[in-house]
Amino acid sequence: MNTHKVGEVSRIPEREVHVRGQQPPGGVHRARRLRSGAAVATSLGALAAAGLFAGPAVAAGAAGPCALPRTAAHHSLGLDSWNSAYPRPTRALDAVMIFLSFPDSVPMTAPVELAADHFPVTSEFFERASYGRFRLRVHPQRGWTRMPRPSVAYAIQRDWSSEHRAAYLRDAIKAADDTVDFSRYDLVYLVADPDAPGVDSDATKVVNLEQPLEADGTDIKRVVTVFERHPPDHNVLAHETGHVFDLPDLYHRPTDGKGDWDTYVGDWDVMGSQFGLAPDLFAWHKWKLGWLDRAQVVCVRGPGTRAIGLEPVAAAPVAGGTLGTRLAVVRTSGDSVLAIEARSATGNDRDTCAEGVLLYRVRNEAASGDGPVQVVDTHPGTSACQERSVYPPLADAPLREGESYTVPDTGVRVEVADRSASGVWTVRVTGPRPEAHADR
Repeated sequence: MNTHKVGEVSRIPEREVHVRGQQPPGGVHRARRLRSGAAVATSLGALAAAGLFAGPAVAAGAAGPCALPRTAAHHSLGLDSWNSAYPRPTRALDAVMIFLSFPDSVPMTAPVELAADHFPVTSEFFERASYGRFRLRVHPQRGWTRMPRPSVAYAIQRDWSSEHRAAYLRDAIKAADDTVDFSRYDLVYLVADPDAPGVDSDATKVVNLEQPLEADGTDIKRVVTVFERHPPDHNVLAHETGHVFDLPDLYHRPTDGKGDWDTYVGDWDVMGSQFGLAPDLFAWHKWKLGWLDRAQVVCVRGPGTRAIGLEPVAAAPVAGGTLGTRLAVVRTSGDSVLAIEARSATGNDRDTCAEGVLLYRVRNEAASGDGPVQVVDTHPGTSACQERSVYPPLADAPLREGESYTVPDTGVRVEVADRSASGVWTVRVTGPRPEAHADR
């Protein structure tokens, strides 16, 4: 099912923009429906990938031989170190939500209603995904912040010019600075009046600033600009907030804007589609973010067969217990791995189309939007959940009990032996042929 608007062109990380002089064209992940002060120093010639792509490294602990090294690719899925240009969600983070009105429109929806569109559902998504290791605390402003210019003056649209975007951000931060102490917050959400005539819901994005905005003695390095209708698209803010934590877009954007966008990962992971039936983050993402560590990851090395018990990725830990194994990894080359995890109808995945053991490839050199993750379709030629799935051919991708699959070009064979009464999936993984990864 193609859930994206036809006619968009160019490839770029979805809803995430980096501006420096000329802004690259933006992208939008589409829904089933078409969606129609104190001094503030700014330097908005700013927006640019380069300053945030590689970033300084922060040691992420002994990740082990199956952890791909982080590269200069935008939102690289290497996880041997953390890009300190991004906040790591391993502690409670505070977000301010600022509501912007315009002289050419009288808001029809109250700020409290707009806040309820996104919270607590977004915070609850991350609390479940992180097994309680991360809390996103939102602090919505109670009233409207008046922008100095009409909404139409900012030419808000999906492919926003850097000049108009810079003016919008500058005016918004300056207008809010009298009532908001930006030094108190880790994240900033700028929510526009959805009924203003110049607002385009396709323009919801994360804006990364090479030269930060400065307010209240703090640097604002990125802003989430929210232009969603009321009510908004499903899980849209969970997706955008994922970018704030250095997660990539996982969808495939056709060069002509036509065709299926979800051919890489389908319903699996909110960074692929905010409308997915199983939107919980891949275990690889959770490892990168610090919600899993080596105790929950099995590295399969060398030939031979190994039996592994996998707890479902989205399952909450047993009360008073600890997390068991959530991810098995086979290094398939110097820059890629095969990841193996269990997906069941629980937690963020409660509406999943299929349960089973999911296989996917991860490449650390692939940038956001270039397919850094690709789900392995272990049932090629079949599909499922035609009316609900964003991409039915991958809706039945997981292996079921009694099934096995040899992943092409790797020599890795995965067999699902059984599923226990407690929901643990037992898999047997036969390692790759010796030549598959010579430097293992």
